[in-house]
Formats: sequence, structure tokens, C-alpha cells
Amino acid sequence: MSENRRRVAIYPGSFDPITRGHEDIVRRALTFADQVIVAVAHTATQRKQGLFSVAERVEMIRETFADEPRVEVAEFTGLLVEFAKERDAHLIVRGLRAVSDFEYEFQMALMNHKLWEPIETVFLVPDVQYSFLSASLVREIAALGGDVGDFVAPAVRERLYRKTRS
Repeated sequence: MSENRRRVAIYPGSFDPITRGHEDIVRRALTFADQVIVAVAHTATQRKQGLFSVAERVEMIRETFADEPRVEVAEFTGLLVEFAKERDAHLIVRGLRAVSDFEYEFQMALMNHKLWEPIETVFLVPDVQYSFLSASLVREIAALGGDVGDFVAPAVRERLYRKTRS
């Protein structure tokens, strides 16, 4: 990699919805990347029941990072490494909340590197206040009428309440 190449990182996921934990990972990735592309996958790699459409997720992420011009939001289908090649991104950022996340993420990192050698994966642990947080927990709390204001941005909170109370 040349010294003048911009460091573009991709933070892939389902982001259904984006949480403060995701936001923490993105903002911290900006300390070593010039640009972070938050990439919303059309096809989940793990079986998850979705609440928001991909378009709604993209919109919520854009609203969350409206203050940060170095964050781009995109959606993708297919292999992550192919998307990374198209975007000239050589870093993948993944968050690890618990040791149990590591085995799967480690395997994916090795496979991505095998598929495209220039790609590297960087693992970040969230700030301790978000270490327990997951989008599925946030969806469940909102669906049961709980307050998720500490776990998501205000615009996301409002969408969650509208969606789960309709």
C-alpha cells in the first residue's frame, strides 16, 4: 500500500437498528481510517429476524452520522471482499462484545483474507458501557414498551417506537 493511499475501512453488518455500540465502533475507527463506509448487508450471514428494511437502516445510519463527513453509508449484496475491492477499501472493522463473538469473526477474517489478500480485519471492543448492547436486545426492549433512549440515537429511537407500536 502506498504511503499516500487513503485508508478506507468498511464496517459491515445488518444494523437493525444501529445502536450506540455500533456508533462507538465507527467513531473510534475514524481514529485510524480516513473514511469509514458503514455497509448494510442485504443478506444476513446469520439468521436474524429483521425489523427495518435495508433502506430504513441506511437512512437511520445517515441521520446518526450527519455530523461526520468521513462516514459514508452504503448497502451491498454478495461477498464483502468484492464490495471492498469496488470501494478500494483494505480494512474491515468488526466489533467484538464477548469472547463468544471471536471464533466466528476470526474465521470470517481468515476467509476474507484468503479470498482477497490485501484485505485486513481490525477487531474493536466497544466502550464498556456498550459491551452488553445488541440490536436484537434493543428491538426486544422497544417492542415490550421499554425506554431505549440510552442505547440508540434520538432519530433511531423515534423510528423504533413507531415501528414497534404500530
